[in-house]
Amino acid sequence: MYYPKKRLMSGKPPSEHFRLLYFASAASFTRKSSDTFPAPLPISDLFSVLEKKYSGMTKAVLDSCAVTVNLEYVDVEEESGKEKAGVVIKEGDEVAIIPPVSSG
Repeated sequence: MYYPKKRLMSGKPPSEHFRLLYFASAASFTRKSSDTFPAPLPISDLFSVLEKKYSGMTKAVLDSCAVTVNLEYVDVEEESGKEKAGVVIKEGDEVAIIPPVSSG
């Protein structure tokens, strides 16, 4: 498993961007602890943007992960089904991809 040496959770993303944090298998898949993406971005488009950048990520990680925006959980599937734009990721937001955690 890939463990990022340093998380980039502090600091602001560049102007007109948001920061996306990767944890556990998401970090292993991307080999990064974070990325920045242009904002605004409807949350319903997040997974397609990630799949385009990291082919295969939807099946490997995103189908079973949780997503937070500024530490608040968001249901991406529910937002994808809405006709009007629901949650929109804005400039300066912090979004996290959190794969399921197992215990044992």
